[in-house]
Amino acid sequence: MLIAQYFVEFIFYSFLGWVWESIYCSANEKKWADRGFLFGPICPIYGSCVVGVSILFSLIKPLSDPSFPIWGIFIICYIGSAIAEYGTSWVLEKRFHARWWDYSKLPLNINGRICVPVSIAFGLAGVAVVKFLIPAVEGVHAAVNPIVYEILAIVIAMIFGADFALTEASLNALLKDVEKMHEEFNLKAQERYEKVTSAPKVIEQKIKEEKEQMEARHDQLAKAYAEKLSLNQKRILLGIQKFIPKPGIDETDLEHIPIMHAAEALKDRVRDLRRKKNN
Repeated sequence: MLIAQYFVEFIFYSFLGWVWESIYCSANEKKWADRGFLFGPICPIYGSCVVGVSILFSLIKPLSDPSFPIWGIFIICYIGSAIAEYGTSWVLEKRFHARWWDYSKLPLNINGRICVPVSIAFGLAGVAVVKFLIPAVEGVHAAVNPIVYEILAIVIAMIFGADFALTEASLNALLKDVEKMHEEFNLKAQERYEKVTSAPKVIEQKIKEEKEQMEARHDQLAKAYAEKLSLNQKRILLGIQKFIPKPGIDETDLEHIPIMHAAEALKDRVRDLRRKKNN
């Protein structure tokens, strides 16, 4: 019966935590914010903390004594909330690779999981819970039949279990989709990287090919120019031979006679003609 009672308390406190979180976050964000890890309207971290404090204070009698100082309750709730927040954030991040809260922008935070201002707020809230909420709930226990708690615990456990299983399945499916998208992104990024890194080699190969083509074209032009020059030289020498015939020189030999020699011979021939004319 005691376990059933604590379980019902856990769900009740979790529901109150969800109400508080949703109202507070909706007011800050100026729009409705459905807070919580599960689909249902509960925040298990609140239920766990309040039930844990209730068990702790009931087991350790000096803590439940009315003379126990408020600052002592504050310190216990402050430390307990910090441990619960940090541990829950770490487990959820490792399990689902996501964060449900982040205090990185707040002062005196540790890895964005907990921070002093929020822990102080939870410590003050813990004082109110210990002094007012827990005693009020314990007063209800005396008026409720234990069988009611057992029936409620069974019904709520089935609903809670179905909610937890549905949330787990949905988050796992979402996690697989995210991992698939991450793999596809990495593959495309690798392809882009290979293209970028291979670009200099492609450009170098293109330059090499263009250079080889230009050299081949240059060689072709040089050869064609040389052939044309040789043909012109041959025609000039054949023309000069008409004025200075020399026995023993045929057409093939003219290819080996320098143009300068032929020009000098032409000048000598012109001088001889002028001299004969003057005489």
